[in-house]
Amino acid sequence: MTTQSRAPERDVSKNSDARPMPSDAVGQYTFEEYLELISRFHSYPAPGLIVGGYMVELAKRHMPEGSLFDAVSEAASCLPDAVQLLTPCTAGNGWLKVVNLDRYALTLFNKYTGQGVRVALDVSKCAPYQHILDWYLKRKTKQEQDSEALRAEMRAAGESILTVTEVQVAPEYVGKTSKGPIDVCPICGEAFPKAHGAVCKGCQGGAPYVEQSEAVPPVPPLTAVGLDDAVGKTALHDMTQIEPGRSKGPAFKAGQTLNIGDVCRLQQMGKNRVYVREDAEVGPEWVHEDDAAIAFAKAMCADTSTAPAGPPREGKVNLQAMRDGLFLVDEAALEAFNLLPEVVCASRHTHSLVRAGECVAGTRAVPLYLPRANYHKALALLERAAPFRVAPLRQAAVGLLITGSEVFTGIIEDKFEPTLTPKIKAWGSEVRKTVKTPDDRAAIAAGMRELMDAGCDLIVTTAGLSVDPDDVTRQGLMDAGVADMRYGMPVLPGAMTLIAGIETPGEARDVQVLGVPACALFFPTTSFDLLMPRLLADVEITRRDLARMGHGGMCKECEVCAHPHCPF
Repeated sequence: MTTQSRAPERDVSKNSDARPMPSDAVGQYTFEEYLELISRFHSYPAPGLIVGGYMVELAKRHMPEGSLFDAVSEAASCLPDAVQLLTPCTAGNGWLKVVNLDRYALTLFNKYTGQGVRVALDVSKCAPYQHILDWYLKRKTKQEQDSEALRAEMRAAGESILTVTEVQVAPEYVGKTSKGPIDVCPICGEAFPKAHGAVCKGCQGGAPYVEQSEAVPPVPPLTAVGLDDAVGKTALHDMTQIEPGRSKGPAFKAGQTLNIGDVCRLQQMGKNRVYVREDAEVGPEWVHEDDAAIAFAKAMCADTSTAPAGPPREGKVNLQAMRDGLFLVDEAALEAFNLLPEVVCASRHTHSLVRAGECVAGTRAVPLYLPRANYHKALALLERAAPFRVAPLRQAAVGLLITGSEVFTGIIEDKFEPTLTPKIKAWGSEVRKTVKTPDDRAAIAAGMRELMDAGCDLIVTTAGLSVDPDDVTRQGLMDAGVADMRYGMPVLPGAMTLIAGIETPGEARDVQVLGVPACALFFPTTSFDLLMPRLLADVEITRRDLARMGHGGMCKECEVCAHPHCPF
């Protein structure tokens, strides 16, 4: 690799907002020369490429002399072309990476250390330039814009509308990336990085095209006969009968021989003809819906905690929980499966509490016969990441730390212990000990240590978590050694909830800590009910997991609580 070139003779101090160079030049090019250059490369002098030239040159001058740098563009259009025109960084050599955040900014950084500068088009500096604002904020369509006036403003503005910031690039973008071991896709026979899974990304549904052989697959040779000719023949698939408000189910099963008495019932169901099996078999390029559904259901189980609930019924196979616990869904894997053509799977919500034998999901092929190519793609995805499992709830020794001077002194009766204890028992755990403390930092820390000495491996603290000056629960927890404290989450009721832990070297497990706000005394279901089962199932709860709880995290406050049979 050669050392990247730098713009000659001009320089500015770092993070300076002053205009550092003549506005009629873009690096080594005059403004007119640069317009001609980008017109040849980009087919026309796009405004984004004009601004991009100033951005690249400004970033280059902020890089140390002789440094080897890579580039990251936060926009997918125009800006990458400016980088490729004015630096050795290209998409082809891997030195330019496009991370499309739809922000007009680029970063040049030392390819070994990740230290660099980010240059962005700053809206706050564009006030004197109305044509630039109309273009950048899309106040006018391309047809409505005055191209000549826009280019004139960009020439006049130069680098004055840009902001430079020193940055440290994330590790995943620094250094040489390797594809790792190479495998051969069992579907298309082409080489691909083995890290992508059992099949290549194209066969997983990521190809930007459809092969002609798969675009319009031939219809399988199915035989449909009128009811008068159906007697003595074999039904090809389940046929459903619906009695509105009463029942729904298969009136006829695949493989059933039809007799004269069945004709009347078929007529009552609105059937004028039926698909039947004939001597001619459907070719190997097709998979029957029942066979596909069985294969999918088996592949969807990450372990023995879930399993197919029985044979296909109306082309569908259900999955059941094989033990009590917390139902966990790999949502990305489930979504990827449902993105494939002609296959579907629906499941219960992830983090639902389930019982052994309870139905948790169902899958099927949409057509009666699924093209084998689609069948293999679906199985390959499931082999890469099975979406379902049930995590058992451990039997925790729970300690209750009831804080509040009014409760400690007996001025008011404690309601937390009788509220939380039945829930904890229902989840299979026990309350080993309860400690009550005043709103005192030292007393709270001592109460935590007393519960840990009693062998509690999950401590639930109550109240003292709001913003009142007397609420010192968090400070007391930190004095007791609580770490990795995550306070506040997008759940209503329960925004003041706290999750943390205490490392206990030499013990069988660390102590989990869950802080419950006072709203748990009023609402039957709060964040406590959502998070406690996850802790008992030893499911990792990340900051992103908490953030995602905001979607659906607002309780409807029904007069009669229907949880868990509701989206909360």
